Amino acid sequence: MNDNFEDRLLAELKTEMAARREARPAPASARRATGRRFFAAAGVLGVAAAAAVAVPMVMGSGTPAYALTKHPDGTINLKINELRDPDQVEKDLAGMGITADVTYLPLGKHCGNTRVTPVKGDDPSFTPEELSSKDPVVEASVRKKMEGTPSYKAIQPKDGITIHPEYIKPGQVVVIEVAENQVKPTGKPGVEWQMRGQLSDGPAKPCQVADQPDAFEVGDATPPPGS
Repeated sequence: MNDNFEDRLLAELKTEMAARREARPAPASARRATGRRFFAAAGVLGVAAAAAVAVPMVMGSGTPAYALTKHPDGTINLKINELRDPDQVEKDLAGMGITADVTYLPLGKHCGNTRVTPVKGDDPSFTPEELSSKDPVVEASVRKKMEGTPSYKAIQPKDGITIHPEYIKPGQVVVIEVAENQVKPTGKPGVEWQMRGQLSDGPAKPCQVADQPDAFEVGDATPPPGS
């Protein structure tokens, strides 16, 4: 994984934890926040945006809608060309030994409910000071905890989406949510797609679609000035 993608994960985690504290103020004695959430990635398009895309997913018109490849090392690669036939993706993954729950949505929408039962080890905890710190050493420590979770190891937005079955235990479900911008960004950097992935200890609950206004924000993927 490259630094741009890892930095985006770190920033999204910090944002998520801050939002949770605002929504549900913790008692004064509470010292740690847990990180049970979808690990997210996003694709950015626009002026000078190519260098900012950490792990591009294949999107756009094309046939077939997706391609699945099982590699000699056991990893499974999913490349998405069009957001259609999620049920067939699930069936094909099942044929490769992976139980999956795949949801496609327009960018700006997401599954707003808690759908998964977090697997053991998928709940790193952080102090408010760790989440707000800009110290590279502290940020590296937070990132290391994230990278050690089963979901991060099992579902990676690399070369499309790469699934690592060795990190998936019997009964666990690969939950993937992909949202695509209905209008391709032009003229300035913009988000083309967003992917979230997480393991669930058992079947995921049905998706309850909710608004996600910040999905269109480029955030940490913004190209540096002059790039």
